[in-house]
Amino acid sequence: MSEQPERFELPITVLPEDIDQLGHVNNVVYLKWVQEAAIAHWTSAADPEDRAALLWVVTRHEIDYRRPAFEGDEIMARTWIGTASRLAFDRHTELVRVNDGKVLATARTVWCPIDPGTGRPTDVSERVRRRFSVDTD
Repeated sequence: MSEQPERFELPITVLPEDIDQLGHVNNVVYLKWVQEAAIAHWTSAADPEDRAALLWVVTRHEIDYRRPAFEGDEIMARTWIGTASRLAFDRHTELVRVNDGKVLATARTVWCPIDPGTGRPTDVSERVRRRFSVDTD
């Protein structure tokens, strides 16, 4: 059995512009945070040559909204890698309110590697595959 993948954490503060007409964070903002956490993880963990050689696009988002967040709340976005096929890399994220530890949303996102020169899906190096996917064996 393989060990759990490391979690990458991105702190977030709920801003006034994140709030919708119902007085809490808009669902689209949660999705934006999921994407920001993934990008921050890639930027911090990937080698510079891999960051230059690859872009990533989302092909699928699945998100479950559990609790509202409000202006001024401190949120921790935790993201970790999942399984991958040739061109589909799973990533998991949870958004947690810091002061009470409540999970506000959970998400599974599928990312596709893109060649920045052609704009087309591309294979990744073995180094990227080892770093950004878990073994299913």
